[in-house]
Amino acid sequence: MTVSLLVVHSISLPPGEYGSDAIERLFTNRLDWDAHAYFETIRGMQVSAHFLIRRDGELVQFVSCDRRAWHAGQSRWGGRADCNDFSIGVELEGMEGQTFEAAQYSALASLARGLARRYPIDAVAGHEHVAPGRKADPGAGFDWPRLRRLLAGVGIADWEFPDSAT
Repeated sequence: MTVSLLVVHSISLPPGEYGSDAIERLFTNRLDWDAHAYFETIRGMQVSAHFLIRRDGELVQFVSCDRRAWHAGQSRWGGRADCNDFSIGVELEGMEGQTFEAAQYSALASLARGLARRYPIDAVAGHEHVAPGRKADPGAGFDWPRLRRLLAGVGIADWEFPDSAT
């Protein structure tokens, strides 16, 4: 299917801890489930995302944008179900409801510009918007108006944004 949606997520492993390689290990099926008590609660989880943006803005790619990643789960956007089929998932290292770093917004905007040159993306949403009631990330700490402003100068501000992006 044609990629038309960018889905923004947040993740930290263990929750509230930043800078380890646990996220990478989870997304590459190499997480040591016994390394931390929290990992037992997610034991066996098989998820992936196309990209991770660390707190310092470092961009890590896990899945080709031409392939499906398993980031949205049971989801719906624009009247279409199964967002994994038509979206690119970007994880921001952070916690839902908490704020994100300037470097992360800059990296996300740069990534969005590059993706827009390659794919007919016309919308961006949070995991909370495509799976309401089931997911809450990136949460209230994500500054949607800031992302809209960063993208405005390159013609991407006409993408569909969540209502919180006004």
